[in-house]
Amino acid sequence: MQLYVPALAPLYEKVQGYAYPLIRIITGLCLIPHGAQKLFEWFGGNRAATAGFFEKLGIEPALPLVYLVGAVEFFGGILLTIGLLTRPAAAAVFVIMMVAVFKVHLGNGFFWLKAGYEYPLLWGVVALGLVFGGSGKLSVDDKLGKEF
Repeated sequence: MQLYVPALAPLYEKVQGYAYPLIRIITGLCLIPHGAQKLFEWFGGNRAATAGFFEKLGIEPALPLVYLVGAVEFFGGILLTIGLLTRPAAAAVFVIMMVAVFKVHLGNGFFWLKAGYEYPLLWGVVALGLVFGGSGKLSVDDKLGKEF
């Protein structure tokens, strides 16, 4: 494919292999604090309030599911960040984000500022892309020479 600005070709050749790892790493880093809220009540998290919210939505058993979602976000986020077991971690993130879309946010419309489904849908689709793409460069999986 021909570039609109051919002078950028050398730069693109140097950095294009890092675009995918950047997406994987930032996705993982963004998930970790959400899991820490649920598991450790860091960053203003409140497990009881989250469990009460789950109960109100009919997501039962609420407290064990808070721990499950927290574990997927926290430990899955770590796995995505370092690129270890990327596909299973990303698949778990995809599932919890789709539950969030359909069970929590869909009725609020699209926009995140009105508690809509925009944000969890975005992260769910990014996670699905990581399921399809695997770990990529700058990953433990790559260093091990194995991928799920």
